Amino acid sequence: MKIGVQSIHFSADSKLLDFIQKKANKLDQFFDQIISGEVYLKLENVEDEANKISEIKLIVPGGTLFAKEQCKSFEEATDLAIESLRKQITKHKEKTRKKISEQKTILSESEISDY
Repeated sequence: MKIGVQSIHFSADSKLLDFIQKKANKLDQFFDQIISGEVYLKLENVEDEANKISEIKLIVPGGTLFAKEQCKSFEEATDLAIESLRKQITKHKEKTRKKISEQKTILSESEISDY
C-alpha cells in the first residue's frame, strides 16, 4: 500500500516514517483492497504535553476512512489511529459483504420467478 506522509510545523525523521509505514502495512492483513493512504503529522502550539496529532486517511473502494488522534508522542497517536482504522475497515467489509449477499439473493429470486 502506498502511504504519503506529511509533517506540518516540523520535519519527521526516518525512524518515525518507517514506524508509520510498518503500522500502515499491517492494515493490509484486514483488507487487501486499500488503494492508498495519507498521514498528516501536526504539532500544536499548546501548553499541554499531548500536542502531537496524527491524522490518517485511507482510500478504499466505495469510500474514504479517516482517523485522528492526539497524544504525547506521534507513535502513540499513530497506534491509536491505526486501531481506529482497523475497526472502520472491519465495519466497511461487513457492509460490503452484506450488500453483495443481498444482491445475490435478489438475482437468484428473479431467476427463480422467471421459470
